[in-house]
Amino acid sequence: MLGASPFIRLDQKWCGGRRYVGCGEVRTASITRPMRFASSPHPTQCLLHSGLTPAGVVFVLMVIILAGLFPAAPANADEIRPALLDIKEQNTGLFAVTWKVPTRGDRVLAITPRLPGSLVLVGSPSIRNLPGARIEQSTYNSNGNSLTGSTIVIDGLAALQTDVLLLIQLQDGTQHSAILRPGSPEFTIPLEASKLEVAGDYWRMGTIHILEGVDHLLFVLALLLIVSGLGQLVKAVTAFTVAHSITLALATLGVVHVPAAPTEAIIALSILFLATEIIHKHNGQISLTERYPWVIAFVFGLFHGLGFAGALSEIGVPQYEVPLALFMFNVGVETGQLLFIAVVLSLIAMLTRLPLTAPQGAWRLLPYSIGGVAAFWTIDRVMSFMPYPV
Repeated sequence: MLGASPFIRLDQKWCGGRRYVGCGEVRTASITRPMRFASSPHPTQCLLHSGLTPAGVVFVLMVIILAGLFPAAPANADEIRPALLDIKEQNTGLFAVTWKVPTRGDRVLAITPRLPGSLVLVGSPSIRNLPGARIEQSTYNSNGNSLTGSTIVIDGLAALQTDVLLLIQLQDGTQHSAILRPGSPEFTIPLEASKLEVAGDYWRMGTIHILEGVDHLLFVLALLLIVSGLGQLVKAVTAFTVAHSITLALATLGVVHVPAAPTEAIIALSILFLATEIIHKHNGQISLTERYPWVIAFVFGLFHGLGFAGALSEIGVPQYEVPLALFMFNVGVETGQLLFIAVVLSLIAMLTRLPLTAPQGAWRLLPYSIGGVAAFWTIDRVMSFMPYPV
């Protein structure tokens, strides 16, 4: 009789007294029989039921190894690490130069800007040391010589795995921006900035930002583990995209002003929330995220967009190409996000075919690791703006 079997309600994806989240078959001690689903199971469901799809534990263990490195990284996972060289013409012949270079502990990256020979240092530069960066501000005199056609070189960049964002603003309103890389550590100032160069630079910056933004990737990963079905996944990802695009644009254009520290704390809290939702789903509970995935993705996506805007404000936007730079940065973010989703789904599909045996309860490793890292970030970020008693 069907009611006497521990494997019941197969048509509604239930298995062993709770909702089945495996990948196509039921395994008992002596038999293996196929399951029929009303719709195809989502690949990420294979990670959530260790007894039925053991290969998923391989992916779990890989994520745990990576997650062990996250607390050692800065709690502000939105920080963009390239150096910044900002050159602004204040008066005819006078230039304010800001050189912001990343630091690792007490060590400053061994890169130095080599400015055009027509620029002469006026006075002594001021130096400030901030967490993760050193900022040097100085004034130069060009003695009336134009910078057009001059070349700026970053010495030492070829030996390091970092980039330098170069921003140049002249008094006549002309602006130039470029990303100097180890393979191309110099830039010659043209007569007129190329729209194609601006688009390419900010697209690349957006792509790098999302791929290096561990907190954003953990949010997307947790969402993948909860949402079932391709249609629901598309809706959730689209909602997340629309939401963070809205707040990224509003914050960059100055329409919305939200302090960075609380925003970063809410982003970490959003990951912690999804980690608990993964556990609820595995335990057979219909979670809020599973019921309304696009709503949850949209609400939290608004705060993630503010995080993107904070990172973009750190590197600056050329005022003559604000719409183009903003649009291409957002396109870059979406490019990195889609690449990450494609890699995760492909990796899961590959690993679930391996003939491995998972220990009992192995499914807990992934959500608890995500939740643990998110809890650490939440506490650390909240403490950063909480008032302390004197």
